[in-house]
Amino acid sequence: MTGADFPILNIFLEILFFALFFIWIMILFHVIVDLFRSKDLGGGAKALWLIFLIVLPYLGVFIYLIARGSSMHDRDVKAAEDSEQAFRQYVAQASPAEELAKLHDLKEKGAITDAEYNTAKAKIIG
Repeated sequence: MTGADFPILNIFLEILFFALFFIWIMILFHVIVDLFRSKDLGGGAKALWLIFLIVLPYLGVFIYLIARGSSMHDRDVKAAEDSEQAFRQYVAQASPAEELAKLHDLKEKGAITDAEYNTAKAKIIG
């Protein structure tokens, strides 16, 4: 008995093979992105790895993951931390609405004059 005797099994195997191929493509792209993100490799080494990945893709990905898989995680974590830090800096710089609200409260309480309010507001906006 083969898979062709059972159509549902045949459909299941096709879906399984497609999913495995899709997963492999995702791993291949992740390896290529990691290869170009790596700062510890020179241009020649990156070119050799890329040629190896193109000529022998399955073996190349397997060997890359064995040789550089542990440092791959470190680069992913570093990229995530850098992205988080850049986002926090952007949010800290790009939120003048909070400063304007605080400034308005100070003006309403009488802690600052209209001239000081306008000067500080111009500094925040401009």
